[in-house]
Amino acid sequence: MEFPGSSNSGHSSTELSACSSSFPSWSFSSSEFDQPFTEQQLQAIEAIEAAYQSTSAKKRRPNSTLDENGVSCVSPNTGRRLPRSIFSQQSPHFSPLSSCRVNSKMRFPALSYGGRIIYSRTVSEVDRASRELAKKINSTRKGMEQITIGFDIEWRPSFKRGVPPGKAAVMQLCLENSECHVMHIIHSGIPQSLQALLEDDTLNKAGVGIASDASKVFKDYNVSMKQLDEISDLANQKLAGVPKKWGLRALTETLISKELRKPDRIRLGNWEVAVLSKEQLHYAATDAFASWYLHEILKGFPHVEKVADSEPIA
Repeated sequence: MEFPGSSNSGHSSTELSACSSSFPSWSFSSSEFDQPFTEQQLQAIEAIEAAYQSTSAKKRRPNSTLDENGVSCVSPNTGRRLPRSIFSQQSPHFSPLSSCRVNSKMRFPALSYGGRIIYSRTVSEVDRASRELAKKINSTRKGMEQITIGFDIEWRPSFKRGVPPGKAAVMQLCLENSECHVMHIIHSGIPQSLQALLEDDTLNKAGVGIASDASKVFKDYNVSMKQLDEISDLANQKLAGVPKKWGLRALTETLISKELRKPDRIRLGNWEVAVLSKEQLHYAATDAFASWYLHEILKGFPHVEKVADSEPIA
């Protein structure tokens, strides 16, 4: 059956599959995918900013400067800058609109996962999905030193004092940009096939705050995850400046000039429902994809010390 959603032949589509023996197969197309601003749109934005700056120049902070595009930037003494050598090694999708961090959210199109979402919710479905993922991982291993999957979990929050949050309800695993698994483990639990993947010390699991996620998985399901890769730590090794605790949203803006949207109505929603909604599935898959994608980008950067040796950081 057709999943409720819009279709637009002019854009690439997200395919959503239900890995289910009790439900028929269904798919949908969505037009909500990340598209870069056109040159005309950028010129319009810059014109608005130029008009604003002409009327607010006297109110600008003393420690701010203008970059080559006329955008107000924090001075080097108060903010962070990425070295130019990092930009040169960036992904082809990386297109910074300014040499400084731009405060305006309108500068960043939304990051939207455009690949296949494989949703499983019963024991047999999650077991089958885990086995299929394991086969793909083993096939990908050939010729590669290390395999990394993007990892994240979701759970139902508590808004009452003294009431603990729910168990980890959803687990997301993303191996590549074309396919992400969303497993509704609150209903299925963690079968042996999925446990084997989580405990595989040759399979790298990347995420932000992944140690906390692993701790929750152990507490809720008595499964000990191995080979964890904290993306915030990797970012501090690869990016110039004072080390900080990076969030996934901030890294998405810094590395690929996209906004990782996290609406509270979804983020703080009920992840224990019988069947996840289209919006919940897309949110969950996008988070895991962002973890995998940003890890792949950072992995290709040299360490900060090597950058400093080749080019002084302004």
